[in-house]
Formats: sequence, C-alpha cells, structure tokens
Amino acid sequence: MIAPRRFLPSISALLAFEAVARLGSATAAAQELSLTQSAISRQLKTLEEQLDVALITRQGRQLTLTEAGQTYVVKVREILNRLAQASVSVRTNPKGGSLNLAILPAFGMHWLAPRLRGFARTHPEVTVNLSTRLKPFAIQDSAFDAAIHFGHEDWPGVHYLPLMPETVVPVCATDLLDAPMTDAQDILNHPLLHLETRPRGWARWLTALGVKGEPPAGMMFDQFSTMAQAAIHGLGIALLPTFFAEPYLRDGQLMLAFDQSSQSIGNYYLVWPEARDDGAALGSFRTWLAGQAATPENS
Repeated sequence: MIAPRRFLPSISALLAFEAVARLGSATAAAQELSLTQSAISRQLKTLEEQLDVALITRQGRQLTLTEAGQTYVVKVREILNRLAQASVSVRTNPKGGSLNLAILPAFGMHWLAPRLRGFARTHPEVTVNLSTRLKPFAIQDSAFDAAIHFGHEDWPGVHYLPLMPETVVPVCATDLLDAPMTDAQDILNHPLLHLETRPRGWARWLTALGVKGEPPAGMMFDQFSTMAQAAIHGLGIALLPTFFAEPYLRDGQLMLAFDQSSQSIGNYYLVWPEARDDGAALGSFRTWLAGQAATPENS
C-alpha cells in the first residue's frame, strides 16, 4: 500500500530540494533545472509546508540545510536514483525486468559469471546488472534487489538462500616447490599470504591437519585476486577457494602446495530484503541459482 498522498511530495519539489542541497543556492539550482529562481523557491516552500518541517536555512542568497534537511536529502537522493534506474530499466527492457545484484569479486568472477550465460538463455526477459560490494550494507535502502553474502546468517533484515560452503586449498608458484608437500608442518617453512576477511584462515587450516602453533605473519590482501597474483609471482603460499584456484591450476600458473582441502569459516548465500516485495526477475534468478548450487559439481 502506498503512503497517504500528503506524505508524497512532487518529483519537482524533490528535484529542486536535492539541487539546492547540493549546489547551495536557488540560482544555481534554477540554472541546472532550467527553471526560474522564484520557481525553485516556491518548490522549497511547498515542500516544507507539506512536511511541516524546516529543511533550509536562508542567509541572504546562501541556502544551507537544517539538521532535518541533511537527513532527508540522503533518503531523497536514494529514492531519485532508484526511480531513475527503474525508468532506464523499463525503457531498455519493456517486456521484462532487471535485477540489480551486489556480488563478491571472487565469487562473481569465477563462480557466478561463467554460469550467467545459462540464465540469460533461459530468461532473456531479465537483465542482470552486477556491482561489487565487499561487505554487508543497508540493502533495504539501496538500489540492489539482492546480494551475494559470505559468512553466516548474520545480515539483518534479509532472507537467505544457502548456496555452498567455501572449501580452500593451499597454492603457490610452480617454481616454489618441486612437488606438493606431504607434511603440513613443512608449510610453516614458507611465507604465507593472508586475506583481511579470513585472518584466521591459515590457523584453521593447519589446526585441521594437526599442526600446532600459530602460523607466521605475512603479506595481507583485501581480495583473492591480488593474493593469487602475489602467489603466481612467488611471494608465498595462498589459501584460495577451490572454485577460484581451479583455473590457475588448470593453466599451470599455480600448483597445489599440499594436496588437502578444508572447510573455510562460512558459506555463500544469496540474500534479499525482507521488507521488499519480490519481483519476477528476482524470483526467476533465485530459482535458477538454487538449481545451480544444487548440482553435484558445486557440492
């Protein structure tokens, strides 16, 4: 149900308010929106009267936001951006829909992207737009319909579709070792590469194999891709997800440092806002993705 009309300002008033907030004067806002200065002033007055809240402080020709205005303009910009994106989507794909998906770089590049052709073939009416996000965010207030999440079911306000656990293997440059090590203890004799979001990754892997003691500190990376490149250039041994390591192993850029995989700290999920109605595009994508995750090769 849409909110009562009295709480729905006109688009013209919101555009005028956003422009003034960004540019700092009615004159500059009028020039940008191709309106007169008096028209901008009327829009601002109408908006404040409708909300019964002062949004702008007037000091001569300089206009500044009140505390309420500063809070309100953030939400206004989000809404205007989402409306613009929806309009572009319906124009470019009038018979279907779009799905704005936030992805994790490694998972998106090495697991999801190679499979998306299958989704596009079975659902040509849906356009999937991908953007990278490394950490959970306020998805209910964003333009994203869904996101890929790694870890546990600790993202508030979302539904979860479990995809798969993360399994990792140690890999290194082909000239670092003659053959994979047979004793996990020997890995401690080599430099180890670490990921910021998995600071205890090596400790868990070694503990699972009965190796006692803390692993040595080493280079730290924020993404698997840069850590993999460091490993390729001989800077150390990296723990990589199996789906990420496989292309490098197949092409001979990396080799297994030890022929043993282990479970990582969490699972991959598709998440989407609880407070938002599911669209047809999200429903189609969710059904398809569940099928992909259930296939034996992804177990």
